[in-house]
Amino acid sequence: MSDGVEMVRGKRVLIRYEGKKCIHSRFCVLTRPDVFVPNVPGEWIHPDRATPEEVAELAHLCPSGAIRYQRLDGHADEAPPEVNVLRLRENGPLAVHADLRLGDRDVGFRATLCRCGASKNKPFCDGSHNALPFQATGEPETQSSEPLANRAGPLTITPLPNGPYQVEGNLELCAGTGRTIHRLQKTRLCRCGHSGNKPYCDGTHVRIGFTAE
Repeated sequence: MSDGVEMVRGKRVLIRYEGKKCIHSRFCVLTRPDVFVPNVPGEWIHPDRATPEEVAELAHLCPSGAIRYQRLDGHADEAPPEVNVLRLRENGPLAVHADLRLGDRDVGFRATLCRCGASKNKPFCDGSHNALPFQATGEPETQSSEPLANRAGPLTITPLPNGPYQVEGNLELCAGTGRTIHRLQKTRLCRCGHSGNKPYCDGTHVRIGFTAE
């Protein structure tokens, strides 16, 4: 284990698990309980119990990006999505699927980012919203926007000190059910949890004294 990342090498695929990013959506342990076996002593990740294709599918289901993989059988690893998408989870985090950079850090193709302001693992969600009276719709009204000329490419999300997420790159902002709310290339999204215009920042973080690196 290095920097909180477990890397388990099988014969045909390597599984990389980053517990710091995990939101316990449990797709892995419910879909393949033979590959991911939690709450047992010793080794709990078993790459050779599934094909590389099955491991890849499990990783693609992981919304937080905690599970990543590297194929060792000569086949290609995961490619960036053809459409960068950020989904609003009802009363929950921002789920991103893109060729994603957090500031200057490459974090892969998936992440779930805190938007309640209470995570102890910012900028990632740690489930703190579940213990709060946090409310943020996952189904805001659709805004008029023109189709993007390019829907993919690098997406940079920078958590501003004591402020919102600054988003730069091609992005489709979507409801939790998949409806496109807005198409944009630059915006600021609330991460203090108190904006009156969620998911966008309205400056409330200044008034309430929100602090976060």
